[in-house]
Amino acid sequence: MGRPLSYLSISGFKSIRSLKDFELNKLNLLVGANGVGKSNFVSFFRMLRAMSEEGLANFVTENGGADGFFYSGPKETPEIEAHLKFGQNEYRFTLAPTAAVKLMVKKEGALYTGGGGWKQYASGGTESQLKQWEGKRSEWGPYPGPEHYVYESVSSWLVYHFHDTSTTAGMRRDHSVRNWRELHPDASNIASFLLRLKTRNPECFEKIRETVQIIAPFFDDFLLEPEKQGANEVVRLEWRQKGSSYPFQPWQLSDGTIRFICLATALLQPSPPSTIVIDEPELGLHPFALDVLAGLMRDAAERTQLIVSTQSATLLNHFDPAEVIVVDREAGSSRFRRLDADSLAEWLKDFALGELWQKNVFDGGPAHE
Repeated sequence: MGRPLSYLSISGFKSIRSLKDFELNKLNLLVGANGVGKSNFVSFFRMLRAMSEEGLANFVTENGGADGFFYSGPKETPEIEAHLKFGQNEYRFTLAPTAAVKLMVKKEGALYTGGGGWKQYASGGTESQLKQWEGKRSEWGPYPGPEHYVYESVSSWLVYHFHDTSTTAGMRRDHSVRNWRELHPDASNIASFLLRLKTRNPECFEKIRETVQIIAPFFDDFLLEPEKQGANEVVRLEWRQKGSSYPFQPWQLSDGTIRFICLATALLQPSPPSTIVIDEPELGLHPFALDVLAGLMRDAAERTQLIVSTQSATLLNHFDPAEVIVVDREAGSSRFRRLDADSLAEWLKDFALGELWQKNVFDGGPAHE
């Protein structure tokens, strides 16, 4: 099983000019005004996952080319550097631009803090070699090298982004019943993932069903009935309403309800990734649903590391200052700071944390530039 991230350093990535040895806890809530860099922080984790899957080149192309990844462009910032620490292992890399507007993995290395020193293995290609080196154990005898543990962690981290709930979104369409191994970042395989839970982990499935019923009292159960489609067997997110046997279709779920189903599944899954990143989970959710979501997040943080980017004061009301990372801009660069509980102690006697954020009592409030 992968390890959660304990410390992170990033320099030169998008709006993040420099972030040095920043500590991440089990539960981390990023808050800040529009455009301060929360999405760029989330994008860094998407890039990490792409690197672990040897998909960096495609990721760069799909996100507009390499130049947009460098702080103020590659002329001002010729390299992106990152250093990650988790458990007894560390991973660092340096990315540089190429003439073809791609990213080159200039340097890459892994370290086991118990000894052996840094193992460097990048050769200047456009893909990480982490996956290739993951299974090599020659220097450690019968035991895996640090690359194994680095890959195990980084490749398991998932960024969930359930923004697309349109009629053509994957979460509302048919999917192969065999596409169940992990919940996709956009929950496009939600039906097959839930079907697997229903057959292999009914207690977890029942917990998800009951949680959805809390915010959608009309909802009774998921139907999830596989059917043949040519040579494949597919399933969709059919459901039924209380007091009816009529099979409702996934496109008959409201945007907020289907998003909550995806969030509940991600947070209640029995074997979560060691680190889960969720981008703006509050979209389309009723304030009561946000109250329930906050409880799910807190429970999930007992089993996995959570990094959540949000602009919801209602959601923020449920958390403590030590769990909140305020993001703002300083001289054009994103700045990340944890709240100081002591300085807010008097305020918190009369106001919830989200209310203080709305009132701009601490930097990073919605009215700050």
